[in-house]
Amino acid sequence: MPKKILFCATVDYHFQAFHLPYMKWFKEQGWEVHVAAKGDIQLPYTDVKYNIAIERSPFKFSNIKAYFELKTIMNENDFKIIHCHTPLGGVLARLAARKARKQGTKVIYTAHGFHFCKGASPLNWLIYYPIEKQLSKYTDSLITINEEDYQLATNRKFKAGIIEHVHGVGVDTKRFMPVGEDEKRTLKKSFGYEPDDFLLFYAAEFNENKNQQLLINSLALIQTYMPNAKLLLAGEGALQDQCRNLAKMLGIEHMIDFLGFRKDIAKLVPMCDVAVGSSYREGLPVNMLEAMACGLPIVASINRGHVELVQDQINGYLVSPNDYGQFARSLLKLYQSKDLREHMGVASRNLVKPFSLTEITTELDAIYTRYMLEEQDETKSKYHRAYL
Repeated sequence: MPKKILFCATVDYHFQAFHLPYMKWFKEQGWEVHVAAKGDIQLPYTDVKYNIAIERSPFKFSNIKAYFELKTIMNENDFKIIHCHTPLGGVLARLAARKARKQGTKVIYTAHGFHFCKGASPLNWLIYYPIEKQLSKYTDSLITINEEDYQLATNRKFKAGIIEHVHGVGVDTKRFMPVGEDEKRTLKKSFGYEPDDFLLFYAAEFNENKNQQLLINSLALIQTYMPNAKLLLAGEGALQDQCRNLAKMLGIEHMIDFLGFRKDIAKLVPMCDVAVGSSYREGLPVNMLEAMACGLPIVASINRGHVELVQDQINGYLVSPNDYGQFARSLLKLYQSKDLREHMGVASRNLVKPFSLTEITTELDAIYTRYMLEEQDETKSKYHRAYL
């Protein structure tokens, strides 16, 4: 009978977007792959899929039902490894797995950016910090994806069996890669832009944390100096209409394209000239990794995730998330100098190498293999004890 692994997160799209290569890896090793999350996406490399009633908000009553669903799933299956992701997925899965751990199941939790961090609100520290610290004792391996989170978990003595630093979820540098000038112009035309349009790109949900208002206000300050600039905002969310109204009020609605949810990011990013990021909080943003892999210079707000990826004045500029003027001046520098854009773009491509899918697969391979070997050793020990 094949060994089983359970992946758990809040929504199934999380696995479609970030974890298919690792699910494929387990299938290639002969494992049976189970996934528990909300949603009905048919995921590849998945033997059993559970659509559970989990919600993002910790205050939703349905999460109690999700906890019992997870507990039943875990108790009815002999999972060798449970790997959980996302805040609520991590909370519910680790609580539900307490009995399974006593029977030998290894529980791995990847923290995709703690909600408590430098600059986070006191409320976030009050709510999320004690939860994560308490649940760390039910965690065999706590994986952090940026240096700040790793240091925080280590220095504050989280009680996980081991605390590790993996460089994110990985970016496919064969799918996201630079294009030549001719192809860039061709791509711009294919999406309805002029070849000399100066395209700024940001893919993110429209919410308070992502702070698209920084980009809109900054662009308004320099609209007369960058008349052919276009800000491309991919994504959906509650604050999208608010951002549309802001652009209209500032008289730059013609310079901003709200692209909605997109599945063609790998074609959109390479045709752009600069990648921008405006969020207050990030773990290790995939949108930045994809832009860097495509050889784009970056202008981004200062937070732990951006600081991990962007070296100020090397592959881009780091700016306070509320400093419209400095953000605008950084954009203008890149607009006025093609040589600077190319120089920083090459630096981005070089700096992204440790975060490539190949490197991350190697890092996770080592973690998974360690638990596989431990289980083999335990099985041998049980066999010898029985024989004696």
